[in-house]
Amino acid sequence: MDVTHILEHLNEAQREAVTAPVGNVLVVAGAGSGKTRVLVHRIAWLIEAEGVSPHGVLAVTFTNKAAAEMRNRIEELLQLSVRTMWVGTFHGIAHRLLRMHWQEAKLPQNFQILDADDQLRLVKRVMRGLDLDEKKWPARQAVWFINAQKDEGRRARDVASGEDVASGEDVASGVDIFQITHKRIYENYEQVCNQGGLVDFAELLLRSYELWLQNADMLAHYQQRFRHLLVDEFQDTNTIQYAWLKVLGTTGHTMAVGDDDQSIYGWRGARIENILSYSREFSNVHEIRLEQNYRSTGTILKAANALIDHNSGRLGKKLWTAGEEGEPIRVYSAYNDLDEARFIVERTQDWIEGGGSPEDVGILYRSNAQSRVLEEALLQARIPYRIYGGVRFFERVEIKNAMAYMRLVHDRHSDPAFERVVNIPTRGIGDKTVEAIRVEARARSVSLWQAGKEGIASGVFSPRVANK
Repeated sequence: MDVTHILEHLNEAQREAVTAPVGNVLVVAGAGSGKTRVLVHRIAWLIEAEGVSPHGVLAVTFTNKAAAEMRNRIEELLQLSVRTMWVGTFHGIAHRLLRMHWQEAKLPQNFQILDADDQLRLVKRVMRGLDLDEKKWPARQAVWFINAQKDEGRRARDVASGEDVASGEDVASGVDIFQITHKRIYENYEQVCNQGGLVDFAELLLRSYELWLQNADMLAHYQQRFRHLLVDEFQDTNTIQYAWLKVLGTTGHTMAVGDDDQSIYGWRGARIENILSYSREFSNVHEIRLEQNYRSTGTILKAANALIDHNSGRLGKKLWTAGEEGEPIRVYSAYNDLDEARFIVERTQDWIEGGGSPEDVGILYRSNAQSRVLEEALLQARIPYRIYGGVRFFERVEIKNAMAYMRLVHDRHSDPAFERVVNIPTRGIGDKTVEAIRVEARARSVSLWQAGKEGIASGVFSPRVANK
């Protein structure tokens, strides 16, 4: 079979990665070095040159957009459908597994996925049940604690309570009150989720990992099926994701692609140690570096290399380009935000007056709060602009409300959906009434919907409240 088209337009290092012998491969790919292209062409090479079935390939990306792009590019390159190939995010693939094996995962068939708002609302409800003052114990902090534990592969029972590791003085000083209190919240939150068939995003990965560990035959099946694993953005994997890959990738055919210099998500659990220790923990790893950059000028790359050289604990590489050197980098130290906006607008005006288009100008800022001053300066200068980003479609309030109603149509016992729309549109049902329904639900061990229904029938609520 002619496979020359797979290697066309690849540089030497990219070809080495694409055609590497079947086995464990670590591709250290610098920014703009074509790592997505390498992954796509590697999959095509495995299928056409190595005779691997698309059915036996699992490719993991970090966004749904990247997954869709990868699938489309593979099909375009091979001119055939690869629907049987699993390409998706860690969470997407874990969700698919749990839907297929809901019984083995000890979940109801129609289990509900909690988004961030739903999870926060549920944690607040749990904390009210524990009589915890949210001013002292912020619910968002509790959500962070629960998700962080799950990202490390720990259930509530696995979390040290504080008394286990501290002296009485430490507990009295408040050092471990944090741990003790948040373990209680986690335990009760876990119980409510199990009762209601609720699964948050962190739970998807932990539950699917446990699914494999607790079902040896199922794990063996997937190990045999997915003999070829490919992982993008490997530097952003956290503890549970890395454990997930290790337990599945025992065949020795795992390609990890990442850049230790682009690990910026440590604050949300990403562990740079994963890419640094890959060659030690996976057997017979073939290591390849992609250092030719196709995105930036030589001047920018020299500055980037000089800056990143100061970092310790990196695998090391030097980005270079065959392109132009480019203009010098200029730095302007502004007096304040107004001076900064003035400078940016004046440079933009110079560009437009010189024949440039506003569409070719990009202004990057660190936080959304900075946009106001920039927008005012652009408006005064009558320079048209567009803000990119903002609230995503499915995160809009009205969309979440509509989805909650749909959930209630499908499952009357979805407590997060009930709480979200019980007073939307406004019908005079306040926090006091909702809390009364919660009390009834806890006392009867039923859903909020059922508690409301039974409370009306039994006269627990006044006629005025019942009518509402």
